Parts: sequence; C-alpha cells; structure tokens
Amino acid sequence: MNGLDLLLPAYCSGCGARGAACCVSCLDGFGPPERIQVPGVGPPVWTLAAYDGAARELVLGFKERGARALSAWFGAMVAAALVVVGPRPWTLIPAPSRRTAARARGGDHMLRIAEAVHLAAVAPVLGFGAGVADSVGLNATGRRANLAGRVEVHGRPPPGTTVLLDDVITTGATAAASVRALRKAGVRTHAVLVLTSARPATGHA
Repeated sequence: MNGLDLLLPAYCSGCGARGAACCVSCLDGFGPPERIQVPGVGPPVWTLAAYDGAARELVLGFKERGARALSAWFGAMVAAALVVVGPRPWTLIPAPSRRTAARARGGDHMLRIAEAVHLAAVAPVLGFGAGVADSVGLNATGRRANLAGRVEVHGRPPPGTTVLLDDVITTGATAAASVRALRKAGVRTHAVLVLTSARPATGHA
C-alpha cells in the first residue's frame, strides 16, 4: 500500500468493503452470459447478472458515482463473455447516451467499458438525435416513443461479429431502436450484451 492508498483507500462499490473497487463477493454476482428473451429487439440478448443487489450497486457506482476503476473489471467480464456470444473478430458498439448525461458522468461510460475490452474493436457510431428525454419514469410505450427515429448512426463499424453493449436492459427500447437504426444504415447487429437485466426473471423474459 502506498501513501495515496492511505489518503484515498479503495472501497467496493457493491458493498462498501475496503480494499478494492470490486470485492470478490460482489464480483460473484456476475456470471457467464445468459440468454434472455426481449421481444422486439431482434438479435440474441445476453446478460451477465440481474439488475439487483451488488450487481446493481456496481453498475450505479460506475455510471453515476464516479467509480471509474470498475471499467477494467467490467471490461474483463465483457471480454470473457464474447467467446460465448459469437466468433472472432468482435466489434463492440456502445449503446448511445444523451450528451447531457455523458457530460455529467465525465464521458461516455459505455465507451469507457468497451475500450477496456482489449480483445475487440470499438465502434462508437451510435448517438441520440435532438428531443430524447431522460427515460427514468417512462413505461415501455413511453420509452419507445421517446426514441422513435432519434437514434443516429455516424460511420460504419469494421467487419466481424457486431455486438451492441449496454449496462442494463429494462424494456429493451434502447436496444431495439439501436438495432433498427444500425439495420437502416446497412449494419447487422449479431448480438446484444448487457451487464445487467432489470427484466422479470420468470421465464427469462
């Protein structure tokens, strides 16, 4: 431990235990990719954990509370999952974020994770057009309406297994709108990979 560690000790963003940005116990909340059913998305959707407990706290810690050290942990999880999701070479497309939200977080959080996956190319080609509101509090219909026609594609990813990467899936509205926008731009999305799923566990739906 160096002097900086004494001044700024690391705490697990999942449970608050001192010692590392993510403790072994909280890391166990994530497992191998599990395929889930998300109507309307199209390509297979894979998740690494349910959006609750320590997994939820880790995602929120990284996304909203500035725990940037978790990008390496999440990057390693994604790298291991890609072997199951599809064959090499892989291209990760980070899900889009609202510009104001990205600025408040100090940058695009999903791009940061994607760049920590050293086994894959990264193509940050998705963005939101004008008029997209914060989706918090919106139901499935409201989320779809919020994104309708407002996901934009800027550029083309390199060839390979194209994987849309996001932190959490709820209604699937963002994934569906992103896949649809990519398809219109002539880009096939082979899979969607999310860190966590907030969808009901019954029947993996």
